[in-house]
Amino acid sequence: MKTITAKIADRSILLGATLGLAARQYDVPNKPFWSETAQERPYILLALICTVGLFGAFTPFQEHANRQRAERRSVVRQQVLQHFGKLLVIAGTARPPVETADLGLHIWLIRRSLRHPWRGYLRRVATYRLGSTPTTRSFAPIRGVGVVGLCWKRNGEVSYDVQKMAGQLTNQQEFETRRDTAGPDAVMGFSWAGFQRVSHRGAVFASPIRNRNGDFIGCISVDARHGHDAMNVDGFWHEVNSLCSRLDHEDFEVI
Repeated sequence: MKTITAKIADRSILLGATLGLAARQYDVPNKPFWSETAQERPYILLALICTVGLFGAFTPFQEHANRQRAERRSVVRQQVLQHFGKLLVIAGTARPPVETADLGLHIWLIRRSLRHPWRGYLRRVATYRLGSTPTTRSFAPIRGVGVVGLCWKRNGEVSYDVQKMAGQLTNQQEFETRRDTAGPDAVMGFSWAGFQRVSHRGAVFASPIRNRNGDFIGCISVDARHGHDAMNVDGFWHEVNSLCSRLDHEDFEVI
């Protein structure tokens, strides 16, 4: 049961019992009705009092939902960390090896806002990294922008050797020329200023999370300062895709 559903159930039952007691207090719909009820079913008034006390003090459905949420969060995080550990081993094969604290795994979900009411944008709902650096920067791309935005656009796996691209596109003129001739996807849909903000992450990978209908609902991305070719192997993609297949829309609530 979702938390919001449990909260509504608790409030609805509490409201119903409270209205019942109020009706008894003010003889609604009439006094004979409650007199007959007290004679034929004397337990009803006691049940209403107990219900108000129970649901007013303990909110049992919500407490149950919170326990389920905590249990599910533990399971999901364990799954993420298991796959993350295997990704770290593969990243360690790069030359030089990717530092343990450098590799980052991010989980993204489509959200909507006043600025993007229809198509939405991608919001990072979780980040897994074993170190405090590099600092995660604010990034909320729309469809077609960034590796995660292109993953959304294509509804498929995407990777970019950003380190190599940054070495080739050293100024705005070279960047604009590449964008004009090869199209926005060739530069991850970025403007020159946007590219400058993300070019420090030299290897970026993304794989979609889909619902039961195969529609894109979010994605998982992995990034590091370097090591694209070493990580762009079947074993790496197997771990990322396996994690994507384990997550569904409800898991985003507990990550």
